[in-house]
Amino acid sequence: MNASRDLEIGGAAKSRTNVYPHNFSPGSRVVYDSGDSEREWTPWLVPMFVLANIAMFFVIMFVNNCPKNHNRLLGDCVASFLGRFSFQPLRENPLFGPSSSTLQKLGALEWDKIIQHRQAWRLVTSAWLHAGVVHLLANMLSLLFIGIRLEQQFGFVRVGIIYFLSGIGGSMLSSLFIQRSISVGASGAVFGLLGAMLSELFTNWTIYTNKAAALVTLIVIIAINLAVGILPHVDNFAHIGGFLTGFLLGFVLLVRPQFGWSENHRTQLKSKYTIYQYILWITSLILVITGLVVGLVMVFKGVNGNEKCKWCHYLSCVPTSKWNCNN
Repeated sequence: MNASRDLEIGGAAKSRTNVYPHNFSPGSRVVYDSGDSEREWTPWLVPMFVLANIAMFFVIMFVNNCPKNHNRLLGDCVASFLGRFSFQPLRENPLFGPSSSTLQKLGALEWDKIIQHRQAWRLVTSAWLHAGVVHLLANMLSLLFIGIRLEQQFGFVRVGIIYFLSGIGGSMLSSLFIQRSISVGASGAVFGLLGAMLSELFTNWTIYTNKAAALVTLIVIIAINLAVGILPHVDNFAHIGGFLTGFLLGFVLLVRPQFGWSENHRTQLKSKYTIYQYILWITSLILVITGLVVGLVMVFKGVNGNEKCKWCHYLSCVPTSKWNCNN
């Protein structure tokens, strides 16, 4: 949102046999089905991400120090009893948070600083800053809802990689298209986890029951969240960039083997990846590496994405009679 915005701790793996049974004959037909024998992990990284974001917000508000630094022409600090942790006047920041200058100081995504001053670290730090309490709560609740499930199933290494790279992917796309204002928030990384959930469903399609219901539910959630991004002061490019990065990484990191069975004896034979899983894995790996490398080169060359794509600005803000998208 613009500023107005796995040492894996796991349970014991359930046992599974990966050898051919003695009574298996070459004439037995083999079918592949999903197995329930998957490792279950105790999630700790996602909760740590949440705590880190909350702690960072306290740091932001400490540095902000509204009573000392706010513009009195815009009104009084909100919740002044909090002292230096009080919020900027609502006319300045309706999300109950700091000033934009504080966010700039602490590492908000700002095109000019990245290009002119070579502050590439802002592509990472911006994902750990939030514009206000409302912004922070929305992102952290989404992170817990999506991230806990993924970490339980796939462990902290894969979820951490997806989260981190999706955050960079979101910042990268945002830098290409939003160059006149600053942007902060973990929503790009959160959208990356959401994208990974969708690709995980596709690549492990045969494992799931009620596939259609799961797919429709995910698509509806994604569509609603992306639709919110066309409102002013919401950085939908960070959402889209994070989502696409996570979607591709899901095919690479969240693939599960299918399990072979002898039809005659219903005996488990061995784990096996399908051809389409290999195809998706290779294709997605190539696309995500190419996309991140090319995108970062374009960012550091100062490319303005709006000059390459005249209509793309509508992906982040659609003007109506109620608001415009000039700023």
